[in-house]
Amino acid sequence: MSEKFNRGPALSRRQALGATLALAAMLKTGAALAADEAQILETGSTLLYPLFNLWVPDYQKTHPGVKITTQGTGSGTGISEAISGIAQIGASDAYMSNAQMKMDAGMMNGKQLKLSGPVLAGIYSGKITHWDDEELKKVNPGVKLPNLAIIPVHRSDGSGDTFIFTQYLTFSAPEWKSVGYGTTISWPAVQGGIGAVGNPGMVNACKGNPGAIAYIGISLKRATTEAKLGEAMLGNRAGRFVLANPKTVSAAVAATAAKTPKDERISLIFAPGAESYPIINYEYAIVNTAKAPPEVAKAVRAFLEWGISPQGGNAPKYMEAVGFVPLPVAIRKLSLAQLHEIHSS
Repeated sequence: MSEKFNRGPALSRRQALGATLALAAMLKTGAALAADEAQILETGSTLLYPLFNLWVPDYQKTHPGVKITTQGTGSGTGISEAISGIAQIGASDAYMSNAQMKMDAGMMNGKQLKLSGPVLAGIYSGKITHWDDEELKKVNPGVKLPNLAIIPVHRSDGSGDTFIFTQYLTFSAPEWKSVGYGTTISWPAVQGGIGAVGNPGMVNACKGNPGAIAYIGISLKRATTEAKLGEAMLGNRAGRFVLANPKTVSAAVAATAAKTPKDERISLIFAPGAESYPIINYEYAIVNTAKAPPEVAKAVRAFLEWGISPQGGNAPKYMEAVGFVPLPVAIRKLSLAQLHEIHSS
C-alpha cells in the first residue's frame, strides 16, 4: 500500500452512482404536438455528462430534427436552470428539496484501503490530517500507511456528488450532522484543503497533489484509471467494507427501491445489507415544460422515454460505458408515469 502513496497521487475515493435515470420532477403542459423538430438544452451533472454525450449522437441519428446541446455545469446549475426555463433538461445527482419544488408551481413533487464514514468525516473536518493517523490504522490493520499529509478535495460548485457524499457522512458519522448535506455546504476549514470545479477538476486536483482524497463520480472511471488514482473500499451500514461494482450497487438498489415514492425523491445512501455499496443514487432529469413550447416539451418527453428504455439509453452498451446500473423495472414504471404527465391538461 505504501507504494501507491509514494508513486504519485495517493488516493481518490470514487463513488458508484448507479441506478440511472429516475425522471423525477416532471410537469404538466399543453397540447401534444409533433416531436420531430426541437432545440433542447441539457445542462447540469458532470457525472451524467458522459452518458448524455453517448446518448445524444445515437438518438439524433433517428431523430435528426431534434437538436440537443449538452453541458456539464454541475447539478446545482442543472436544477436552477431547469426551474428558470433556461434549460429544457436539468441533469442532477440530487433530488430536489421541498423548497426547490415550491420555487415553480410547474414542478411536481493490491490491498484496498478502507475508509468509513467516521474516518472520512474526520478527514473533511480536519481532525485526521495524516494517512498514518491511528483512526486510519484501526480500519486498515496490517497496512503500512505513510506519514503523508492528507489533502481533502471537495467540489466548489453546486454538485450532486457533494449532496450524496455529504449524505453518507451525515448518515454514518454523528459528528458530521452539525455540518449537514447539500449540493453546496459550508465546508469546515481544513489546512491544505482544495476546492475544485466538476468531476474533471477533482481528478486534476488529485493528479497534482500526492496525498489527496476526493469523491469522484463513477462515470470518470477511465480518467481516474489513467491518472493512476487509487480506489478505497467504503464502510457500509452492515459494517462491511465494499468496492463499487454492479453487484454491490444492485444490492443497495434492491434494499431500498421498494420505498421509492411516486415522485422518486428518495435517498438511497447508506442502504441496509451486507453487500450494499453505501453511496448510490438515482440520477434525475429536472424538466420545466411550462417554460417551453409544446413541441419542445414533446421532444423532451420522447428523448427521456428513449433514455430509460432498455432498447434505448438504458441498454448495456451505454450503462456499462459509464459504470451505471439500469433502472429496476418498478422504478422505470414510476419514471414513465411522470413522463406521461408532461402532456396532461
